[in-house]
Amino acid sequence: MKDSPLLKKLTVFQEVRDLEGWQAVAYAATLLERMLPNYTLFCEVTEFADPSLYRNSLDAIWDWLASPKAKINFTAQLEKIETAVPDTADFDNYGVYPALDVAMSMTAIILLIQGEDPQGAVVVSKLSQGGVEAFIEATADGEISDAEIKAHPLMQWEIEVQKELLVLIKKHPHNASTCKLLKTFATEPGISNIGIEIN
Repeated sequence: MKDSPLLKKLTVFQEVRDLEGWQAVAYAATLLERMLPNYTLFCEVTEFADPSLYRNSLDAIWDWLASPKAKINFTAQLEKIETAVPDTADFDNYGVYPALDVAMSMTAIILLIQGEDPQGAVVVSKLSQGGVEAFIEATADGEISDAEIKAHPLMQWEIEVQKELLVLIKKHPHNASTCKLLKTFATEPGISNIGIEIN
C-alpha cells in the first residue's frame, strides 16, 4: 500500500507496528468498529449485501478478544467476508470506497489473528486514516492542500482517536471489561470515522 505524503506526516504507524498479540488485534478491532457504519450504510443504500454479515464477523473478533479460548472458525469467517466485498467498478456511489476499506480491514484483522499478517493493525490504521483523507478530498469544493486536510476537523479527530487508543490499549489488561471499554470508546461519539451516524 502506497502512503500519501500526508499519511507520512500524520504517522502513528510506528507505534501501531510495535503492538503485538491481543493489543494489535484490539487496536484494529476498535478502529474497524468506528468504520463499520460506512459499510452498513453502503449496503442499505445499494442493497449490495446483508450488512449483518460483517457485524457478526466483528462480533466474533470481539468474542475471541474477550475470551481467547472461544472456538471461532476464522477461516469460515474469512470465506463469508469474501462473498460480500464490493467492487468499485460496479458502483458509481462514493460509498463503495469506505465500504471497501471495511472489507479490507476485516480481512486484515482475521489474517492477523491467524498469524498470516503480523502487520494487520497497521493496515487497518492506514485504511482508517486514508479513508478520512479520501472523504475530505471527495467532499471538498475543488482542490484541497495537505495542510487543509490535516487541519480538517475529521482528520484532527481521526489522529486524536488513534493516539488515544494507543494509550488505552497499553494501559489496560487483556480482559472482557477492556474489550467493552474499547467498543464503547469506538461507538460513544455516535458517528463513524467519516462522520456517518451510527444507527
